[in-house]
Amino acid sequence: LVTGGNGQLGNCLRNAARGSDDSYIFTDVAGDDVVRLDITDADAVSRMVRENDVKVIVNCAAYTNVDKAEDDAELAELLNATAVRNLAEAVKANDGTLIHISTDYVFGKEPYNVPCREDQKGTPTGVYGMTKLHGEQAIAESGCRALIFRTAWLYSEYGRNFVKTMLNLTATKPELKVVFDQVGTPTYAQDLADAIYRIIDGRMMAGNEGTYHYSNEGVCSWFDFTKMIAEYAGNRDCDVQPCHSDEFPSKVVRPSYSVLDKTKFKETFGMAVPYWTDSLRRCIGNL
Repeated sequence: LVTGGNGQLGNCLRNAARGSDDSYIFTDVAGDDVVRLDITDADAVSRMVRENDVKVIVNCAAYTNVDKAEDDAELAELLNATAVRNLAEAVKANDGTLIHISTDYVFGKEPYNVPCREDQKGTPTGVYGMTKLHGEQAIAESGCRALIFRTAWLYSEYGRNFVKTMLNLTATKPELKVVFDQVGTPTYAQDLADAIYRIIDGRMMAGNEGTYHYSNEGVCSWFDFTKMIAEYAGNRDCDVQPCHSDEFPSKVVRPSYSVLDKTKFKETFGMAVPYWTDSLRRCIGNL
């Protein structure tokens, strides 16, 4: 059972799971090509899991609008924590496993200059990060078997994301300012979806429960990211310039350094992680 089936990661999981011998049910709150499921409704979730004998839930659903969450804390908590508890309790009752997607935003308040490890204390800077941390805690409290994947700077061919926004802006604007004092790693959602699919298909969940970090390899700022987007798209007429975060006032302080350490993931599952520019080139080629 895949929640958030119409989102970036949900769509990429559809690509990954084509031809699978397993039965996949893609759900979302709305849409013609998904099964409708409101994950904030505990009874509906429980019934869906029980009636379909679901053994794995991949939770790709979330409230992800970082700025809007500051004014919409109740809904963010409902989707990012309460709904997660519903999924965890339902899959536990059916003796299954939850694969949950979390975020680098659970870090950020403490200044770091080395990649964040899985056992590092969560120090969110805003409502979004705090509610995602609450979701992780809800899973732990439920006692269900679970694998949590924290990721960062997710983009794809689907939905709204930074890559598609910058493709448009660098094609239409003569000049663009982008922050250079926030550093992390872009992640192509198809890479993460492929990794999750391989773990499910290879039945690698049992014995490997826990929290993992997955983003693409390498490090960059949003400015560097934009420069590469423009270059790969051939948008050379736009003058992309670096600027400081305080030139774009925001309700939430974003992490200035949220690079994720992926050592545990690579050692546990034996998978190589693609370098961010290689994956970006692939995505832009597809677009």
